[in-house]
Amino acid sequence: MHKLTFLLSFCFSLSTAFYFHVGEREEKCIIEDIPSNTLITGSFKIQQWDLGRHDFLESAPGLGMFVTVTTYSDEVLLSKLYGPQGTFYFTSHSPGEHIICLQSNSTRLVSFGGSKLRIHLDIRVGEHDLDAAITQAKDKVNEVSFKLEHLIEQIEQIVKEQNYQRDREEKFRMTSEDTNSNVLWWAFTQTLIFISVGIFQMKSLKDFFIAKKLV
Repeated sequence: MHKLTFLLSFCFSLSTAFYFHVGEREEKCIIEDIPSNTLITGSFKIQQWDLGRHDFLESAPGLGMFVTVTTYSDEVLLSKLYGPQGTFYFTSHSPGEHIICLQSNSTRLVSFGGSKLRIHLDIRVGEHDLDAAITQAKDKVNEVSFKLEHLIEQIEQIVKEQNYQRDREEKFRMTSEDTNSNVLWWAFTQTLIFISVGIFQMKSLKDFFIAKKLV
């Protein structure tokens, strides 16, 4: 089983959509850096390669998608099997990098007919499914209300992202200051050692000359 990992940066980007190609037995992972208590919504769709048409089919009948979300401390936030098209949700419990892995449930080996898949993926950070909510709205007032709530969520998410980045910058600054302080003290200590060794060598040389009655 092959496993590929690539890094996507979503700083202050609330939504991103893209697609990638994988083998039927290949797992691909995305590393997402998100603040704490943030809702992540992901939508995906599988397209299967048709050898006869030399093109991707609109769907992948019979295939499903395993979605696994973990943190770097090995906390499992989501592990579920979906169909060839679906939407998954999870909420971060702590700030930092989260690993989102996707793999089809195909049982075919690559060497025995496993084909190429195209995975469409749309990841939204800190958003609810606004389109579905608007569809269920009964009048224009409700629609405006849902859009306003959506806008407020986006503003809150941006503020949360800014606070998270500010905390990271503060930690980096403190680490840099500690490192610079340690380097300064080490340089001072080395200087004292060199001076002490020089004084000792001069005294030893003077005592040698006195002992040999050269001075």
